[in-house]
Amino acid sequence: MQKYYFFANNDTTQHENMHRLRHIALKKLHTILMERNNNVSLHHPKDLPVALPTDEDILLLQLRDPKTRRATFSEMVKAYSEPLYWHIRRMVLSHDDANDLLQNTFIKAWTGLDGFLGNAKVLTWLYRIATNETITFLNRNSALCSIEEAEGVTSQLEADDYFDGNDLQARLQAAVQTLPPKQRMIFNMKYFEEMKYEDISNILGTSIGALKASYHLAVKKVSSFFDDDI
Repeated sequence: MQKYYFFANNDTTQHENMHRLRHIALKKLHTILMERNNNVSLHHPKDLPVALPTDEDILLLQLRDPKTRRATFSEMVKAYSEPLYWHIRRMVLSHDDANDLLQNTFIKAWTGLDGFLGNAKVLTWLYRIATNETITFLNRNSALCSIEEAEGVTSQLEADDYFDGNDLQARLQAAVQTLPPKQRMIFNMKYFEEMKYEDISNILGTSIGALKASYHLAVKKVSSFFDDDI
């Protein structure tokens, strides 16, 4: 199967869009933190300025230190908003839904920092939260499409400013929407995001063998969507 990517790949456009999304994420998180933490700002005057470290142990130390926690988390929002946004967006299609779920992901991460034991990488932990939020959202909104309903996805995508694909690419996304949410997530992570099975397993808590079986079944289902083209 030839690989097609979902959304516009214009570097300038994506850079502008993600800058705006990170700004929205920080602004909304700032507002919620003020409400939940007795008007303590995300950038408290007593916080020490930090850069996001590449060393995971140092990152955990900064997240646990009250003086660097907020500034470090703010840098995490800036650094990880883009991959998490597209991870969610390929599942829910709607920009507004994806943006809301992204905010929920960071809010849950912030409120759950004290319970994070560091037994997974921080980004893996964030992906896990984003994935759970997304699958819960899809299950709540009856996200499994019939073949007939999936045809309407094509029109939806063609009207989407973020989508610059052709009709075949839109039909591929419509076919993906017919998969059950978790199988769809596995397909997207392996096919579009090109993740290793080991990384997907760490995020989803599913064995590599089960992931491979699910992915190959998903490929078979998606491929059958194009049987009439053969």
